[in-house]
Amino acid sequence: MTDLTPLRRALLSVSDKSGLIAFGRALADRGVELLSTGGSAKALRDAGLEVRDVADVTGFPEMMDGRVKTLHPVVHGGLLARRDLPSHRDAMVEHGIGPIDLLVVNLYPFEETVAKGADFDTCIENIDIGGPAMIRSAAKNHAFITVVTDVVDYDAVLAELDANDGQTTLVLRQRLAQTAYARTAAYDTAVSTWMAGAIGADTPRRRSFSGTFKQTMRYGENSHQSASFYTDGTGRPGVATAVQHQGKELSYNNINDTDAAFELVAEFDPADSPAVAIIKHANPCGVARGATLLEAYQNAFDCDRTSAFGGIVALNQPLDEDTAKAIVEIFTEVVIAPGASDGAKAVFATKKNLRLLTTEGFPDVKAPITTYRQVAGGMLVQDKDTGYIGMDDLRVVTKLAPTEAQMTDLLFAWKVAKHVKSNAIVYVKDKATVGVGAGQMSRLDSALIAAKKAERMAEAMGLPKPLTQGSAVASDAFFPFADGLMEAAAAGATCVIQPGGSMRDDEVIAAADEAGIAMVFTNMRHFRH
Repeated sequence: MTDLTPLRRALLSVSDKSGLIAFGRALADRGVELLSTGGSAKALRDAGLEVRDVADVTGFPEMMDGRVKTLHPVVHGGLLARRDLPSHRDAMVEHGIGPIDLLVVNLYPFEETVAKGADFDTCIENIDIGGPAMIRSAAKNHAFITVVTDVVDYDAVLAELDANDGQTTLVLRQRLAQTAYARTAAYDTAVSTWMAGAIGADTPRRRSFSGTFKQTMRYGENSHQSASFYTDGTGRPGVATAVQHQGKELSYNNINDTDAAFELVAEFDPADSPAVAIIKHANPCGVARGATLLEAYQNAFDCDRTSAFGGIVALNQPLDEDTAKAIVEIFTEVVIAPGASDGAKAVFATKKNLRLLTTEGFPDVKAPITTYRQVAGGMLVQDKDTGYIGMDDLRVVTKLAPTEAQMTDLLFAWKVAKHVKSNAIVYVKDKATVGVGAGQMSRLDSALIAAKKAERMAEAMGLPKPLTQGSAVASDAFFPFADGLMEAAAAGATCVIQPGGSMRDDEVIAAADEAGIAMVFTNMRHFRH
C-alpha cells in the first residue's frame, strides 16, 4: 500500500459550508483542480475560485430536484479506481474517467431537520444518498484517496500537503477513512432511529447506536479500566453539554455522578423554590428545598454530612455567592447549576480542584428518552423512567388520610426515591430528606439503614431526637411484608407513599392502621438498578 499519494484533483460537495471558501482557496493555491456541485460550486465561484461543475464532468445535469447528481460511473470510477492496477487505469482511459484524489463531503442536515420538528416528507427529502455513497467509495479506496467529512479536518489535510510536497500520508488517509465510516454509520443510525419512531416501530428488528467523541478519561470506574466520553447529539442540558469554568478534567465517576445529581434536581421546578441535591456514588445523600438556595443546601447537607464530603452538588437555580461560601466549607468534587454569579465564581476560584459546571438550562424530566445498557451478548433498551405522580394520582388506603403538609412531603420523597438505587427508602421532613437507604437486597434493611443514619446525624448535630420523627417515607416499590413499614414507623414516620400491588397489601394496610400511619398508593414503582 502506497504511503504518500499526490493530491491534484478534489471534489467538494458540502451542506455545511463553514470554512469551505478558505479551504477551497488553499487547495487552489497549491495547484489542486476543484470539482463541485450545486450550492458548493456557486459559493466557491462567487469567491472568485475556478471550479468545474460535476455535471460538466459526467455529461449529465443535476436532475430530480438534486436527487441525482453524483451517482455516476465517472464520479465513482474516479473514487474507486486502484491506481496500482493496470486494468483499472486502462478502464479509466477507455471511459474517460479522471482520478479524484480528495473528496470533501458533509451530509444533508438530517439530524438538524428532525430536531426542528419537520414533517415526515421534509425529513425524507433531507436524507442524503449521493453523499454517503461517495464517502464510502472514497473511504474504501483510502490507499489512494483522502476523504474529509468534518470541517475540523481541513487544517490537517493542508498541513500534510505542505509537509509532503502536495501529498498525503497513509496514516492520515486511514484515520480519515475511519472517521468517514463512523459518520455514515451515525447518519444511518439517525435515519433509522427517526423512522422507527415515525412509523411507530417500538421494537425494530435491528437497532444501531452512535456517539461523538468528546474526551478520553484518565481511567474508568477504577484505575485499571480505560474509558472515554461520547455525546449523543440530542443536546439535552446536563453534564454532556455543560460549560466547565474551573477545576480538573472530569473523571468517569464524576460524569456519572454529576448526571445523576442534575437529573434529580431537575425534578424540582426552579419557579417554585430553590432545590439542591447532593450525590455520592450516584445515590442522593441529601435533597432539599428552601426559601433560599443557601437554606436548601444547608438542609440537604444536614441529611448526611459524612457522605456529602467529596460529593456532587446540583442546584436548580443559578449559584450565588452565599451558597458558594457554604459549599466550599467541605471538600466537594463538582457543582452543577444552570448558572453562577461572578461572586460565586470568585469564591470557587480559591478552590482550584473544585469543578464548576453551568448548563444554561434543564433537562425535561418528562420528555421521552431511550436508554441502553449492555449485557453479555446483547443490549437492554428501554424508555427512561419519566413517570410522574401528582396529588390527584394518589389513592389513600388507610383509615387516616395524610394532611396537606404530609402530602407535600410524600410527593417530595417520591421524587427523590425515583433517583435512589433499589431497594430504596427515603425519609422526608419539611421538604428535606432526613434519611436515605439505598441499594439493599432487602427493603427492611434499607429502612433500617436510613433510620440509623438519621440517628447518627441527630447525635452529631446535638438534636434531642432524629429528624425521622414526624417524617414522611417513600418506598420505590411495594412492601412485600409489613416489617419494612413497621421499621419506618419505629423511626418516627407518620405517613407512607408506596406503589402498592403486593399480595400482602391488606396485611400492610392493616399494620399501618394499627400504628396510626396514613398511607397512599401510587400504582407506579420506580426501580433503579
